[in-house]
Amino acid sequence: MSVIPFSQALRERTWTGHGESEGAGFMHDLMTGKGTREDYVALVVQHYFVYEALESAANTFVADAEARPFLSDQLTRMPALEADLAFLLGEDWRDQISPLPTTERYVARIREIEADGWVGGFVAHHYTRYLGDLSGGQAIGRLMKRHFGFETNGILFYLFDQIADPKAFKETYRDRLDAAGWDAEERERVIDEVLLAYRFNAEMFEDLSAAKAAA
Repeated sequence: MSVIPFSQALRERTWTGHGESEGAGFMHDLMTGKGTREDYVALVVQHYFVYEALESAANTFVADAEARPFLSDQLTRMPALEADLAFLLGEDWRDQISPLPTTERYVARIREIEADGWVGGFVAHHYTRYLGDLSGGQAIGRLMKRHFGFETNGILFYLFDQIADPKAFKETYRDRLDAAGWDAEERERVIDEVLLAYRFNAEMFEDLSAAKAAA
């Protein structure tokens, strides 16, 4: 009997959570042209806080042999996010932004994993964010360019100019998931953490919708 590769099991068992995240009303409006430029800026702001935590954790885990295969400077998003926010909000953008409640919980979870030194948990969040950015994120970038007239400024976050072949990059990443020396129990924990990451994403979109309604 053939054994399903871990990367395949991970994708199949988290697909429902992924769909719920993608189908959030806030993102639906943004991607279909019903959302505003301000809605897009609000999303970029929340990404800033999430990636600040994630890439800080990456700097911690880079010394860990188990985590290192998943890390690549080609994925780093913080300089792009900072440039996007400067373009979208002005040079004083740092004084204008704050995390929403779900974003605060999301960041706290990533920092907790970093403090605990849990490589599998870190990889779960790393996988969820970056492989998503290299997949559906590319469509989001193209749509934001179309809807709001961006060239590169404003959507630098979605431009992985150091990755010539995103499909091949993702395949290599999944090979490394399959090669990770995690036992069945640890793989279950990683799957659960990916589902949690998707839930954070969905709830972040709900927060964005609520903040927009309250404005």
